[in-house]
Amino acid sequence: MKLCFIGADHEVTGSCHYLEVGDKHILVDYGMEQGHISFEHVEIPVSAAEIDYVFLTHAHVDHSGNLPLLYARGFRGKIYMTRPTADLCSIMLRDCAHIQMQEAEWRSRKGKRNKDIKQIEPLYTMEDADNTLRHIIPCEYGKKIDVCEGVQIRFTDIGHLLGSASIEVWATEKNVEKKIVFSGDIGNNDQPIIKDPALTTTADYVVMESTYGDRYHGEEKPDYIAELTEILNRTFARGGNVVIPSFAVGRAQEMLYFLRTIKKEHLVTAVDDFPVYVDSPMAVEATEVFTEHAMECYDEEAMELVKKHINPISFPGLNLAITTEESRAINEEDTPKVIISASGMCEAGRIRHHLKHNLWRPESTILFVGYQSVGTTGRAIIDGADKIKLFGEEVDIRAEICKITGLSGHADKGGLIHWIEGFTERPKKVFLVHGEDSVCTSFANCLREEHGFSTYAPYSGTEFDLISGQIIKEGIPKEALRKTAKVSDVFTRLKAAGARLVAIIARSEGMTNKDKAKFADQIIALCDKWE
Repeated sequence: MKLCFIGADHEVTGSCHYLEVGDKHILVDYGMEQGHISFEHVEIPVSAAEIDYVFLTHAHVDHSGNLPLLYARGFRGKIYMTRPTADLCSIMLRDCAHIQMQEAEWRSRKGKRNKDIKQIEPLYTMEDADNTLRHIIPCEYGKKIDVCEGVQIRFTDIGHLLGSASIEVWATEKNVEKKIVFSGDIGNNDQPIIKDPALTTTADYVVMESTYGDRYHGEEKPDYIAELTEILNRTFARGGNVVIPSFAVGRAQEMLYFLRTIKKEHLVTAVDDFPVYVDSPMAVEATEVFTEHAMECYDEEAMELVKKHINPISFPGLNLAITTEESRAINEEDTPKVIISASGMCEAGRIRHHLKHNLWRPESTILFVGYQSVGTTGRAIIDGADKIKLFGEEVDIRAEICKITGLSGHADKGGLIHWIEGFTERPKKVFLVHGEDSVCTSFANCLREEHGFSTYAPYSGTEFDLISGQIIKEGIPKEALRKTAKVSDVFTRLKAAGARLVAIIARSEGMTNKDKAKFADQIIALCDKWE
């Protein structure tokens, strides 16, 4: 019984853990890396075709975004997640595939001018995303699920995103049972719309995120509505727009929740009324998913509105831009407005067009409402860059740059400590992941020295024996020399197909001799054709 750390170790994105129980190979999350990558991560110890199950904590792409890649490389197992997460993944994984295909096409077109650049293949395709979705097993919160002999799981609402969960895993091998809890991303208390994170009380081992393990959001709960109202008033008084780069799932819906209150109570006085545009097809679809799962996921305050037949994230003056033409029309309109668009870190999507039209305008405001990873365009802007490059040209930054502090889907240091203190008995070991390099280390030290936990901050490649409680192999931090490529070549696909064939052969013992012989003949014929 073994636990291996693959991704988001001393980093914030690319979450992936590997669990081996008997002859079963399991992944907990398989996310994309985003922004600056500090360390290279190791490969999964087995081929994608040998992975039997994936347990997904939530739909954000730094946890889910590589699932179609897993399918493209031969995975044909089952993917367990909560029902709301399944609905959000249906949107987000297709969107990721669309971006991958667009980028590959753009690079290939550009490469035609250079004879040395080969045809670029996308990391995965829309077909891979669609096929991945067919392997999803939607689950309910709080229900213990028998995955297979020796493995049971349960999802608990962790309050980070609609459908987000910590996952309890009961693993049995050689009559020895160990319970491992994967925290996923732990939510911030008193977030709008969704419930606060629920506690888990027992575990042998805990794999815990540490994103904000070195800071507090603030002693007092910020008045987000008052802060947002002030920004809107002063921007509209100048005749400018408020552009909000926002994650399409979660943060966009929170902003709509605040804006509904501001408009209902007529808090903005600089203009009689103002339009709000959500310019992200994915955000529009995600908003519908939020509404569909209100009964199981909304907190008491949001549910009070629902009971009065009020949609907490919709209001008069809300405009949803779906088509490219509708998106372009937003910047042709002179009326002061709010524009909510993705991506939240300004790395791709329609937000870059809105930045191009508003960054150079002193009257406009760019309002950041989410975490900005090191190396992203959003981080550069918020760190005070004078100009940035958009669509091949440099754009001066003259707009007011603001950030609403404390507005986070992640628990701060106090919230993280509250969650881990919820265990009635000390786990044998707490592994700290999903935090920047220094944060993982400092938070591990804090929990050990100030709260009495046995902690370890693993690097990618660390292997841990869950039965003996010993580290088998320590990961060695290897600095990344370049950003992980977003595209792969055809040879990678060919190797993945070969790995899938080997995995099928390994599982063919139950076939009849007649079928085995037929299968062998087909493989031999295929080899003869290509030799």
